[in-house]
Amino acid sequence: MSITTAMVMAAGVGSRMRPLTDDRCKALVDVGGKALIDWTLDKLAGAGVARSVVNVHHFADALEAHLSTRQTPDILISDEREQLLETGGGLVKAAPLLGNDPIFTANIDALWVDGAQAELPRLADGFDPDRMDFRLMLARLDHTLGFDGPGDFYLDADGRLTRRGERPAAPFAYAGVQVMNPGVLAGRAAIPFSTNRLWDEARAEGRVFGHVMDAFWMHVGDPQARDAAENRLRSYP
Repeated sequence: MSITTAMVMAAGVGSRMRPLTDDRCKALVDVGGKALIDWTLDKLAGAGVARSVVNVHHFADALEAHLSTRQTPDILISDEREQLLETGGGLVKAAPLLGNDPIFTANIDALWVDGAQAELPRLADGFDPDRMDFRLMLARLDHTLGFDGPGDFYLDADGRLTRRGERPAAPFAYAGVQVMNPGVLAGRAAIPFSTNRLWDEARAEGRVFGHVMDAFWMHVGDPQARDAAENRLRSYP
């Protein structure tokens, strides 16, 4: 499947990233000589994304100015200056800009270096709109940096996802990128809510699947994780 539109979630305040976010938004924190949002947008452009919607809130003017210097992909702004809408509400507000075909959605704190096969085309190629509303990119817990949680999901034999629930641990973490059917946003109000609500509704109908990435995943959520990611990046050729 060819996916040409993406939504980049860049409106968060980035409180866990302080003091690096005292004078900028999290999306503009530098990792290895490049802003987090540019790592994300470069990956999307390399996967064939021609248009990316970016939501803005914290230090919004600075982020818009930075984005205006990019050549690809084309950038559209979803303005959340007046109210931060969380991930689900942000998608609903941006829905008029997203079109009707499957899209990528990406967090700006997910970073990896592709191996022999790029991860985003692999994620897209496995998306079947007849069976799926979401296909989430997953990282194995033993193949991550900066993620200290107990894991999010189990992967069933048919590729569907099961939440960890009350179990003490699960083998996979959500790696911050997914393919989504924008139709799941229809009729919803642009109020603050988490994408977890969308997943749970779709999962009840068996329409949430997962893809396990081969690349080593770095979750850059705080200054220590940023420093660790920079050290890891130095090890790549």
